[in-house]
Amino acid sequence: MQLTGDDAKVLSERWSAGALLKRDVFSTVERGRFRLDGTESGAILRRLDQVPWWSAPLANHLFNREKRALAAIRGLRVGPELLWAGRSALVRGFIDGVALHLAKPHGDAAYFRTAKTALRKLRRAGVCHNDLAKEQNWLRGTDGAAYLTDFQLAACFKRRGKLYRVLAYEDLRHLLKHKRRYAPAALTPKEHKVLARKSIFSRVWLMTGKKVYVAITRGVFNFTDREGGGKRLVNDAPVLIDRIKANPAVRDVAIVAFADRRAGVGLYAFVEGAGDNLETSLRTTLAGAKPQPPEHIQIAPALPRDADGAIRREILQLIAMNQVDLIEPLLHAPAERELVHSLCEERKNLRDRFNLGNGA
Repeated sequence: MQLTGDDAKVLSERWSAGALLKRDVFSTVERGRFRLDGTESGAILRRLDQVPWWSAPLANHLFNREKRALAAIRGLRVGPELLWAGRSALVRGFIDGVALHLAKPHGDAAYFRTAKTALRKLRRAGVCHNDLAKEQNWLRGTDGAAYLTDFQLAACFKRRGKLYRVLAYEDLRHLLKHKRRYAPAALTPKEHKVLARKSIFSRVWLMTGKKVYVAITRGVFNFTDREGGGKRLVNDAPVLIDRIKANPAVRDVAIVAFADRRAGVGLYAFVEGAGDNLETSLRTTLAGAKPQPPEHIQIAPALPRDADGAIRREILQLIAMNQVDLIEPLLHAPAERELVHSLCEERKNLRDRFNLGNGA
């Protein structure tokens, strides 16, 4: 499938490509800038021109669901604004924030209050998101508020019938599961009751449909992890980490996935160690053996860590994806800011580098 006609014309005239965020069998998602009414602003493009023929019918179905849902919530400020939509591409506004699994809003009760408000607005618009169990579909804006994204599974209702009520209940229950993880002390007695009671739809799904869904997504589409690295991140990365750590000059290593225009999914290794020839030595060690080596290896004297000493993978993920302008709200101290700024300056994934500032 290729972009043709008005889609190709509009994008050629009004879209400025930036960083590739995701590419799978259902769509390609990019971050860039879009010109609308004489004003250019940050935006996200979803396009179907690179999906394989065998997934095109389902890709179109998901695309149309998202288009309808974004149109229904326009102006509600609960998710991205629909800026333009064609037959096989759409542009939605960029939300300045990061996904929940990167933001990690521990103890932030105010965030979850805004999230509940967002769900109430969705209900009034007759929209159920249907994919809120995924933390990456919840964003924490730089204003501290909650926003929703990725409406490919959303359903729009004209009447609030039983199916609508069940799906809306499940949206709420999934939100409360995230609240239980990050701000359990803020849960109310009523919210505890919601968490304890799955809908009949959910119980049937867990016993039947979810097994089929997992078999298809993991077995056919290779969707095996939250970061989108698929089997390379899940199966290959641990092997590569062990081989890299075998080098005595290496103190620690973290491998994250990033979207790559040529390979689809690439691996990026951040190596904590020292030595002028360390990267060359690691490349030699990893060459010619399976699994395939990481596309990028970046050597650093130190990697960002949390209070418990664990590597802050969320920061490394944003660096690997060239989303460096989203890092600042995640930093807590001047020393950490200086370290991360250095990592951003030396990053290796420059193919999709976007003029977003150094972000650190």
